[in-house]
Formats: sequence, C-alpha cells, structure tokens
Amino acid sequence: MGGISSPPDLGARMTKPGRDRLSACIRRWCRFGAARRLAAQEDGSAAVEFGMVAMPFLALVFAIIETSLVFFGNQVLETAASESARLIMTGQAQTMGLNKDTFKDQVCSKVYGLVDCKSGVYVDVQTFASFGNGNLDTSSFKYSPGGPGEIVVVRLVYQWPIVVSMLGLSNMSGNNRLMMATAAFRNEPYQ
Repeated sequence: MGGISSPPDLGARMTKPGRDRLSACIRRWCRFGAARRLAAQEDGSAAVEFGMVAMPFLALVFAIIETSLVFFGNQVLETAASESARLIMTGQAQTMGLNKDTFKDQVCSKVYGLVDCKSGVYVDVQTFASFGNGNLDTSSFKYSPGGPGEIVVVRLVYQWPIVVSMLGLSNMSGNNRLMMATAAFRNEPYQ
C-alpha cells in the first residue's frame, strides 16, 4: 500500500517519530501565523452571545406582553362594568326594559372585541336592602336592576386565557385567570 498509512490509534501512546512529525506540523503552522490568526478570530462571538441571551430575552418580552394584556383586559372589564352600571343607576336599563341578555349586549358593546364577551363574560346584577349584607354567591347569577333608590351590585366575571403558564398569572385551572369587575351603587330617583 505504497505511501498511504492507516490513521493512528488515538488510544495508543505516540511514538517518538509520531511526536516529531506532530511538533514539526505545529512549528510550520506557527511559522506561517495560521494558528495565531485562528486563535484571534472573533467573527462568531456575536452569534454565540446572542444565542446565549436570546431565549431569556424572548421569555422576558413575552412575559411583559402577557402581563400587560392581563392588566389591560382587567381595566377594560372594569370600565365596561362602570359604564354599564350607569345604565342601571340612572334608570335607563329599567325604562328601556332591558333583561339579562340585552343588558349583557350593552356590556359587550363596551369591551370592544378584546374578550370573548358572548360566551366568556358572565353578568350578575343583584339588589340589596343595605350596603352591609351582600355576600358572594356564585351559584346563580341574576339580573335584578331594582328601582329608584335601591342598592345594586353589578359584577362582570371573565376567565382570561393565559398563554405563558410559567409566569404564575393563572389563578384557575386550565391556565385561566379569573377577572372580576364590580360596581356597587344606589339607583338615582329616575321616575
């Protein structure tokens, strides 16, 4: 097999002629400066650094976006609750003959497509004799706008779906966050 040698066994100890050939090769590389140029190359360092920082950075960006969307959605729900409660407080809901479904339509017109209002928002409107005896009863939501001078509590409940579950924003099963907006008031004497 004239001139072609088999690859050296890496596990075996290097013989003196093998060491001499390797050191001669290294000296040739150093003489031409190739080894120095190879060691001085930093072309890929930016890509490596970006690869190390990209995942935590993107996770942080998504966490900020998700958190801000949750807070924005909650604010939209609070605004819809106060604006819809004003319909009841001023007597407009009673004089227009709104029922639970038509009142929910009024609520949905104020959330501007941010939430799935038709199937996701639950409306509870109850009347109480005084401000001190109301308690949270979620077994049956009602629509009772009351008459002039009566105390009314309007609650809007929505289950916001959480996309990034590692943030700890979900407070319900199924990666949902329960958002509730409440308005308590005494109806004006609208008659």
